[in-house]
Amino acid sequence: MKSAISSDSGQEKNTKILSAAVIVASLGYFVDIYDLLLFSIIRVPSLQSLGLSGTALTNEGITLLNVQMIGLLVGGIFWGILGDKKGRLSVLFGSIFIYSVANIANGFANSVESYGFWRFIAGFGLAGELGAGITLVAELMPKEKRGYATTVVASIGVSGAVVAYFIAEYFSWRTSYFIGGGLGLSLLLLRVGVSESGMFGKSKKEEHVSHGNFFLLFSDWGRFFKYMRCIFIGIPLWFVVGILITLSPEFGVELGVLGPVNGGAAVACCYGGLVLGDIASGLLSQVLKSRIKVVYTYLFVAIIAITIFFFLKGVSVFTFYAVCVALGFSVGYWVIFMTIATEQFGTNIRATVTTTAPNFVRGMVVPISLLFQYLRTQLNNSAIQSGAIVGVICLLLAFWSLSKMQDTFSKDLDYTEQ
Repeated sequence: MKSAISSDSGQEKNTKILSAAVIVASLGYFVDIYDLLLFSIIRVPSLQSLGLSGTALTNEGITLLNVQMIGLLVGGIFWGILGDKKGRLSVLFGSIFIYSVANIANGFANSVESYGFWRFIAGFGLAGELGAGITLVAELMPKEKRGYATTVVASIGVSGAVVAYFIAEYFSWRTSYFIGGGLGLSLLLLRVGVSESGMFGKSKKEEHVSHGNFFLLFSDWGRFFKYMRCIFIGIPLWFVVGILITLSPEFGVELGVLGPVNGGAAVACCYGGLVLGDIASGLLSQVLKSRIKVVYTYLFVAIIAITIFFFLKGVSVFTFYAVCVALGFSVGYWVIFMTIATEQFGTNIRATVTTTAPNFVRGMVVPISLLFQYLRTQLNNSAIQSGAIVGVICLLLAFWSLSKMQDTFSKDLDYTEQ
């Protein structure tokens, strides 16, 4: 009888630990996305208030976006290594603290230079939360149900972009940053009840195993190419967000949309579609018991949605926003991308991979945007032709990478890389 009571008590404790981890990871990602996309939403009004206009508005906006993404790249490596050396929780809460402080500081920016500095720091902080959260939740969940937990995290998280839009609509751009920072700092109060991953604790006792060794990813060709494939399958998502949606006002003008396109509204519509796409992709992977089949499906849908976007001519603003929703849904496999990255590698470098992979994908916005800008100079400043070429390249890379990947549904994660 005591044994049964003890078993029930242990199960209840484990359920509480898992619930706490899912809640903190979800809300952390919510604020993460809020901050990450807030700049795209308030890019125009914030830069206008700093005295920019015309082409400088677009050029400086892209520069600041690239600075933020470079911060994500640097932070991804730092937080990933730290997550495998010190634990998932230290990264989860450390990154939340840094990007929250940077958010508040952004609200005080009075020059493009200070704006850029704090966007870099914000990017550095933002780089750690998602990877640590997904790794922690994946290692705590039963292997057959990992997809449900990661779907909850991603779905709640990406809705932060929609909230950011409405906050920006009713408050000034500076206040919007202050609110994001306050939300992040309030999350630190939820530390109570969240426990470290048991798999991580077990692997740390194995003294012969190297933990958080980023260069371990490059010590074996098979491991290196597997890592690169994890990155490449996520590139179409940030092509859509970083180019098509972020520059939607410029695309709207070239496409002859009947009315001005609001960049913030386009971001909100896109991420509204992403929320639906992430929920659908996560549940579909559980039904099909496959990650790879789901990503293939979404990539084909992305081809259709991107093609429709480039052929919009003289449509209403409402129709343009509807296509933005479709674009978001078509690349709503972010939750599956993250889960695949988590499941591909051993416990001793899992946080490193899960944290760096999405940030390298985000960081791919830098070469993507540079290629986009270069092509515009070669193609009579045509955003449509340049975007189409870049989009084809991104999709081809994703399809090629996916064709070489192993499906990891229900894979046992309790192992280490040698």
